[in-house]
Amino acid sequence: MSGKDRFLSVDEQMDLLLKGAAEIIRVADLRERLEDSRKTGRPLRVKAGFDPTAPDLHLGHTVLMRKLRHFQQLGHQVIFLVGDFTSLIGDPTGRNITRKPLTREQIAENAETYQAQVFKILDRDRTEVRFNSEWLDKLGFEGTIRLAARFTVSQMLERDDFHKRYEAEQPIGLHEFLYPVMQGYDSVALECDVELGGTDQKFNLLCGRELQRHYGQKPQIVLMTPILEGLDGVQKMSKSLGNAIGINEAPGEMYGKLMSISDEVMWKYWTYLTDLKQSEVDGLRAEVAGGTLHPMEAKKRLARGIVADFHSQEEAARADENWARMFQQKSASEDLEEVALAYADLVGPSGLPGLLAVRLPKLLVQLGLAASGAEASRKIAEKAVKLDGETATQALISLEKLPAQMTVRLGKRAKVAVIS
Repeated sequence: MSGKDRFLSVDEQMDLLLKGAAEIIRVADLRERLEDSRKTGRPLRVKAGFDPTAPDLHLGHTVLMRKLRHFQQLGHQVIFLVGDFTSLIGDPTGRNITRKPLTREQIAENAETYQAQVFKILDRDRTEVRFNSEWLDKLGFEGTIRLAARFTVSQMLERDDFHKRYEAEQPIGLHEFLYPVMQGYDSVALECDVELGGTDQKFNLLCGRELQRHYGQKPQIVLMTPILEGLDGVQKMSKSLGNAIGINEAPGEMYGKLMSISDEVMWKYWTYLTDLKQSEVDGLRAEVAGGTLHPMEAKKRLARGIVADFHSQEEAARADENWARMFQQKSASEDLEEVALAYADLVGPSGLPGLLAVRLPKLLVQLGLAASGAEASRKIAEKAVKLDGETATQALISLEKLPAQMTVRLGKRAKVAVIS
């Protein structure tokens, strides 16, 4: 079999690889590398690194993994790199304080959990799993000094988060400067053709290109994916912010959370969390805009697909049926009082620019289910509030459109809110 027979045409490969990419350095170089791969039959070596700093992954983490899967589906060699050594330093990206270092034992435990989760997306038999302690442990103090000599302090301070901390007179640990250097050396050790990372990782990814040049290697292509917004549609998906969907969550819980996102965020999830080509996503969006596909149905398809990815088709179908039953019977089983409410009264004086959503504490007070915003917030924190049968965990509730209707329950009391 010739090299060309092993791979799709470059245009077909680019159609999938460019989908959801925020920036590529450089697109022309990626095309050239793909052309060479077809001619020689040699698959590209594509890696993404993950520091096992926490035991559980959420959908935001899977954006990179799914792009790895796209390369894998196209016949390239993907490398899932576990940053067990770099976790000892702690990635300073996006931090205004120094990370607390983990122990080797914590890292090993988290790494084992990561691998169990990542193979819900990647093909285990076709994935090269590596740990960067394999080469960084052997580097030694002399090797580390020689690597660090390739960069200057002024270069490090060009990095946005270091610059901000320096300007704010916040401490920067000397070891933190070593993180991007170590990540860059990973690319040398693995002889990478492509490295994937979030847009917040740009400085680190470019360090890899610099070190590869120094070692006489062809500098890797850098493909960056955007940071995925959480359920609130505003902030980065994060468990600490309470806006995340964990990939180990139960099918029904995962499905319900996906159905709670706004229509605008839905299209981002279609792009970043599915294997559809961008043209197919655009086609779905055109159907919704043209009125031939209801946005609710588009969202249900998305939720079914994502739940099936991490569980099974059967569990996704069951979650879909259970959600529909609860949604459709939300007020049929009991004669609840309907309360008409003005949308403007539920968002506060400044509103929520660019977001169709209401503040749940205000909603509870307006319905007479809570005496004050403080009591309402406390009840939400206690998970005592349900919306359409699902436990509410967010203070901000996205709406698909106006008017909107939902059953709000606090304890044994419930009312139907009609918002317009």
